Amino acid sequence: MEVKQVNVKQGRYRQLWQHFLQENDVHGFSDADLAAIDTTCLWFDDQGELIATGSVAGQVLKYLAISAHHREGGAFFNTVVSHLTELAAQRGHFHLFVFTKPQYVTSFTHVGFALLAQTPQAALLETGMPTIKDYLSQIKQPAPSQGQVAAIVMNANPFTRGHRYLVEQAANQSALVYLFVVSNDVSLFKTRERKELVAAGVSDLSNVVVVDGGDYQISPATFPAYFLKSDQEIGDYQAHLDAQLFATQIAPALKITARYVGTEPHSKTTANYNRALAEVFAPQVKLHVIERCQDQAGVVISATRVRQAIKDGELARVQDDLPPTTFAFIQEHLASLQARITTQQKEGF
Repeated sequence: MEVKQVNVKQGRYRQLWQHFLQENDVHGFSDADLAAIDTTCLWFDDQGELIATGSVAGQVLKYLAISAHHREGGAFFNTVVSHLTELAAQRGHFHLFVFTKPQYVTSFTHVGFALLAQTPQAALLETGMPTIKDYLSQIKQPAPSQGQVAAIVMNANPFTRGHRYLVEQAANQSALVYLFVVSNDVSLFKTRERKELVAAGVSDLSNVVVVDGGDYQISPATFPAYFLKSDQEIGDYQAHLDAQLFATQIAPALKITARYVGTEPHSKTTANYNRALAEVFAPQVKLHVIERCQDQAGVVISATRVRQAIKDGELARVQDDLPPTTFAFIQEHLASLQARITTQQKEGF
């Protein structure tokens, strides 16, 4: 048996790899899924036939498939996962995730993964340290019988008056609000910057606790969906799996009984996501959908509009959309933010 470490984004192995995955019921090869891959391994038997593959993408193991006649007993599966885990460790990743079909959950738990969330379509598992229990243990716990404990999850790219309005609604109706800031660094504003701007923008709200989303509050759009066949199925899976993770792991540990989200009248994706949250949360967690804040002209305040103003160098037109702390930061760092926009456009973000 031979193991080859290859680049499947281009080159002679791409077609062989993709055909093998399709034969094993893996069909999605989106640009986003492929771009995230750091390395891919191919296992060949003594006759040179491809019998298994798996990829490492940061903290995620993905595109893992084994030919049917090599699945018996699970020993070879263990070999493949162990090899990929070692490759991830060499890259400094000791806490790993895998997104897979429900029928493969047992196979992964047998090699040391723990189930985090599961829907009829997909499952999310983790292995290594720190675990989700470690993450939750670092967050301030609410006092007993304190009243409603609420949560908000936001990207805040950047933090606007619209975000502030949503936080105020939750704070006015709750004893404690956990404000989770999404941690993946694929936004214009870096994770550290977004968290600092959020913290500065709500510093006067004594019952709001700003929390780093860590590895568990990520954009559902980043969930790999290569093992699903339709776009509709992909959107449904992402929303429901994210909701299950929050409802079964995060909410019980922090005694969260309410979550606040904003409306998005022009986004079917957001509407479907909010509907998935409501379906999964009930009855343990109540979903509050708040109408988004508008400017004096009746236009919804959005971070998208702010980013466009940054690109155009016309900050004055969005000054009223921003808390003073956010506006001051953008003024001070305008040139570097514009440079990031240029770089992201060149890289296809």
